[in-house]
Amino acid sequence: MSPLAVMSPSAVPLTRNFNPYSENGGTILAIAGQDFAVVAGDTRQSEGYNIQTRYAPKVFRLTDKAVLAVNGFAADGNMFVKKVKQRLEWYRHAHGKDMPLRAIARMIQTMLYAKRFFPYYVYNILGGIEEDGSGAVYSFDPVGSYERELCRAAGAAQSLVQPFLDNQVLSIVTDSFTSATERHIEVGDGLEIYVILAKGKSLSGLESFKGLSEVTSTVEDYDGSSSEGEVAHAGERVFVIRRELKKD
Repeated sequence: MSPLAVMSPSAVPLTRNFNPYSENGGTILAIAGQDFAVVAGDTRQSEGYNIQTRYAPKVFRLTDKAVLAVNGFAADGNMFVKKVKQRLEWYRHAHGKDMPLRAIARMIQTMLYAKRFFPYYVYNILGGIEEDGSGAVYSFDPVGSYERELCRAAGAAQSLVQPFLDNQVLSIVTDSFTSATERHIEVGDGLEIYVILAKGKSLSGLESFKGLSEVTSTVEDYDGSSSEGEVAHAGERVFVIRRELKKD
């Protein structure tokens, strides 16, 4: 092609498009009860029809009273969780105690809103135990709007999972993800269910679930010392149940 043809006014201009975000699939949900909260998410990370990894956790323990589930752009989600944990650690060192659930929700709202012009492309669901011992779930959009709810689902299979949440039991959580896995390609591989129990709440048959393990933090003195192996059973307790989902 001659230089004149390239510089001709009739030549079509070349354009370049750049999208800093990617949708990495997956689904999260949370349910609040009178004295407990359940937060769950699958472990598949995908982009379109490509499975990038079969184990990318979407649910993270923040404190013994709070668990955060994130879904959307995986890189933004991982960075946001890292920043939230960092701020909670600062609060703990400054005040000698963990931040209350309601305050964590407000902090997350502030962090998301501060990035509203170039937001974290993630949908967050915070579940846990309030200071009065009641279970609570807070759902957030990417720019910080949030509300307290009894149950909420988000992600690729939200429309498939949300109808199941009227029945607030662990078996329904498992069944909802199993059903979504059969119908949605971006959900699958593994399931992690976090259960937060209020102080003094019995296991109430929870120990019968296969794959159950306790992730309650060890007792630590706020002067920096700690008692190894001593688990804080006198307070709130956090458990995780891991299940395998369809891997096709």
